[in-house]
Amino acid sequence: MAPSAGATTRKRRRLRRTVHFGEPLPPGAHTFRASWLCGPSVLWMTLFLLLPLSFVIAMSFAQRGDAGEIEWRFTWENYARLLGHGALGFDPVQPVILLRSLLVGLVTAVFCLLLGLPVAFYIAALPRRWKGAALTLVVIPFWTNLLIRTYGWQLLLAPGGVMAKLFTAAGLLRAGEALYPGWPAVMLAMVCDYLPFMVLPLYASVEKIDWSLTEAAADLGASPLQNFRHAILPQIRPGMIAGCILVFLPATGQFVIPDLLGGAKVALLGNAVQQQFGASRDWPLGSAIAVTALLVMFLGVWLHTRVTRGHKEVGLP
Repeated sequence: MAPSAGATTRKRRRLRRTVHFGEPLPPGAHTFRASWLCGPSVLWMTLFLLLPLSFVIAMSFAQRGDAGEIEWRFTWENYARLLGHGALGFDPVQPVILLRSLLVGLVTAVFCLLLGLPVAFYIAALPRRWKGAALTLVVIPFWTNLLIRTYGWQLLLAPGGVMAKLFTAAGLLRAGEALYPGWPAVMLAMVCDYLPFMVLPLYASVEKIDWSLTEAAADLGASPLQNFRHAILPQIRPGMIAGCILVFLPATGQFVIPDLLGGAKVALLGNAVQQQFGASRDWPLGSAIAVTALLVMFLGVWLHTRVTRGHKEVGLP
């Protein structure tokens, strides 16, 4: 017996109430709603991220013509050049740039970690009403463009700048000399610019420390160093790893700071990509460098995910 019109209407009303109160949607409705909500963002990511990235990956396997044009012939030559295998034998230029970038990223992350730990513990120990102001002071540098901040470092590190006068008064620098261009200026700016990326995740971990574990360790006779190593360090390790990843990944591909404060003599991955897409007109090699940098970033994210997942599995914070 077919249901009456009234019964059908009541069923539809119950279905609307079910959807309104957040209970499971009927078949097809969930897919439609998800497509309607996520469709524009997925389309945007596809058009302006996935398609250009796919083009760059494909171009990294192409060849450069005699006039700088792209020849779509599959080759591994660009990645071989990154490893130093050139047409005239071993060429260390690209491997040195890659290793130098990784080293700069590692050193920047280590210095940011050493400087960020005391800052994170200090902010976490502040009264609640002052923590917001302290965190605001940490992120204030982000309110200014990186290029402007880098030009500001040029003024500070110039021969007549404040930093140069302080170093000269301390006997660490001869009168009339500048702190840039060179590696000291590059590393100083890198650490200062990326320090907030380290402080924020560290602070998030320090805020969640269970201090009863440190009290128990002290009662068991642990020294301050042992207490930090066995009671505090395992609890803040996820924040340390997250901060190191957030600093290491952008530092390896930095372009503006090495170019302006290094006097175009300190080349990292970002400078190498700009050189190949600019003056050298070797887009396939530039694409290979960009893909390699992207793989380094993926490796860092995978390492972070693997380590943090391991901590959750064993029940650590």
